[in-house]
Amino acid sequence: MTETEAQSAPRRNLALRLLPLAVLVAGAAAFFGFGLHDYLSFDALRDHRVELTAWVRDRMVLAVLAFIVMYAAATVFIPPSGTVMTVAGGFVFGAITGTVYVVIGATVGATALFLAAKFALGDVLRARAGNGIRKMEAGFRENAMSYMLILRLVPLFPFWLVNLAPAFLGVGLRTYVIGTFIGIIPGTAVYATFGAGLGSIFDSNRELTLSGVLTPEIIAGLVGLALLAFVPVVYKRIKGGRA
Repeated sequence: MTETEAQSAPRRNLALRLLPLAVLVAGAAAFFGFGLHDYLSFDALRDHRVELTAWVRDRMVLAVLAFIVMYAAATVFIPPSGTVMTVAGGFVFGAITGTVYVVIGATVGATALFLAAKFALGDVLRARAGNGIRKMEAGFRENAMSYMLILRLVPLFPFWLVNLAPAFLGVGLRTYVIGTFIGIIPGTAVYATFGAGLGSIFDSNRELTLSGVLTPEIIAGLVGLALLAFVPVVYKRIKGGRA
């Protein structure tokens, strides 16, 4: 390798690392530029209800594939759209099948975002991180699956934040995918079930609100599942303390 090539190598590596971020920015700009975000709303779902349900009925396979692709793309480029898309999945496909399709689309999109963040910034941020972040990374790696399930089960942090944070904490791809897929099922089922009953709300012209979806009982159930996921962590610490 010549001296010129050696000097240009870091710049090429940096460009490659920044490429996923450039794609994310370009994709988000395209979504908003073409006005696609306007269709990710309950008003759009109400206005196009007849055409949408007819299209799904006549072209079910294509509709399922399109929904999964759109959900994955929205997860990557418009992260806050997940709630609307999940409710729409329940409305269009029903509570059970809607949950399945949402979980697949969300997992694919979250994984793409995770890989982009990990490839672009993961190593750089970990190299510049302080001791506190490194200790957190070590703890996360030791109990990665439990922590992933806890973060996914408890609706405490935004979905997009949980998509990105593990990329900077050294979580493996397999753990991330499994933890995401399993962890989002309960919450997805809640919103998809709400979506399955959306037609009655549209018919009665009632005001649509999501404030009552996560009731105290449902939140308590999700927290209970998260506590179960935390059991292996506690067990390891107790066992380590006795050793």
